[in-house]
Amino acid sequence: MAQTIILVGRSQRDLAKGLIDRAPDDAVVTVKEGTRNLDQNALMWALLSDISRAKPEGRQWVPETWKAAFMHSLGHQVKFAEGLDGSGPFPVGFRTSRLSKRQMADLITVILEYGDRHGVPWSVPAHDRRVA
Repeated sequence: MAQTIILVGRSQRDLAKGLIDRAPDDAVVTVKEGTRNLDQNALMWALLSDISRAKPEGRQWVPETWKAAFMHSLGHQVKFAEGLDGSGPFPVGFRTSRLSKRQMADLITVILEYGDRHGVPWSVPAHDRRVA
């Protein structure tokens, strides 16, 4: 039986240690950083929509294309496929749902820095643009 434990305190760490002690031979344990949260995801899409509306540098991209461009700027592999109707390529591949909280914070920071440099009017008030 698979067990997932989010290590937020001493009791969760003790539970995880106990499960490891009782685990059968050949059991597999994976410890990884938590993935991005829903607030980070909502903020990212709001910022991407703001940039898409502002059309900085004359780029008339949809939010999904902006996301791929920012992901690529951070070194994440992004692939593009040709549209069925000949309308040009569209981004596929790496998903932000797989990003850690830290990676998502980095992505949001890059989006904000780019938008600030290009005078993008943000729909999200500054105090609500926390990236962690």
